[in-house]
Amino acid sequence: MSETNTASRDLVAPALMDLYRAIEDSSSKMLEAAKSQDWNSVVQHEGTCAVLIEQLRYSAKRKQLAAEHRREKARIMQRILHNDAQIRILAEPWLAQFDHLAVNGQPQFIH
Repeated sequence: MSETNTASRDLVAPALMDLYRAIEDSSSKMLEAAKSQDWNSVVQHEGTCAVLIEQLRYSAKRKQLAAEHRREKARIMQRILHNDAQIRILAEPWLAQFDHLAVNGQPQFIH
């Protein structure tokens, strides 16, 4: 690999890792909001995650992550998956409220 390609990859790897770290941070904030039953914040952080994930997908198609960052990426991904599982557990009762509000696909109005 030429020096230019190596230097380019070295500059991009931290940018990719920054995106992974930002997704992890937003995931952690989602979990904290879910623990507090602050569902508006959960939705807000979920939107942030979605934007970051799209940025990551775009960037990852063009550049590869350097080998020295792959272990950190794996650890980050495990934490994100753990956070997601915890959020789902906490959100189930909240989501169940919406299930019982709909009958035969028709929303029920509460007076």
